[in-house]
Amino acid sequence: MTVVAIDGPAGTGKSSVAACVADGLGYRAVNSGAFYRAVSYEALRRSAETEDAIVAIARDLDLRYGDGELVLNGARIAQADLHSPQVDEVVAAHSAIAAVRNAVNERIRSYCMERNVVVEGRDIATVVFPDAAVKVFLDADPAERARRRSGQTGADHGTVARSMEHRDTIDRTKPVGRLERTPDAIYIDTTHLTLKKVCAKVIAITHDILSRGRSN
Repeated sequence: MTVVAIDGPAGTGKSSVAACVADGLGYRAVNSGAFYRAVSYEALRRSAETEDAIVAIARDLDLRYGDGELVLNGARIAQADLHSPQVDEVVAAHSAIAAVRNAVNERIRSYCMERNVVVEGRDIATVVFPDAAVKVFLDADPAERARRRSGQTGADHGTVARSMEHRDTIDRTKPVGRLERTPDAIYIDTTHLTLKKVCAKVIAITHDILSRGRSN
């Protein structure tokens, strides 16, 4: 199993880059954030508000990952549902619950076992796969990140910027699985780079690191 771990805040292009890199390497792309969004989606559907209820959902949810999509209770979840404003509002708080993170991380590790994968998220290199062969940290100017997310969702730029700032604060300060760059992660500022250029950089980095590993 070879793991390429891509971390970084929202709006830096993690999902698009992971999919592009996985395609270029012939690996599977795994979006860790989708797992947390599925938990929040189901919590909202069940009107679960207490921490215990949300943890129970994370542990017991019939959630599977296949062909790049999440399957919840036997049905694929629409991206529009995973990225609804309602889910956006609660997912940061839900994902900050330690027991939720533990449950989701076990599902991710189980899926990735015996596979070559490109996994993206906020704590992939620090918590989920600290021994990943390749670690990349994507970043971008906050204004550019908000512009990208606003373009994806059609939401007001100011509203998106405030939401992302709030999410960043939670992600960088939560006690478990906080967003941080590991010392051995390659830092890439995507502010002025196209998806194609970022993808090419990560693929080149991966080939270089893996070839050096094989020669040692």
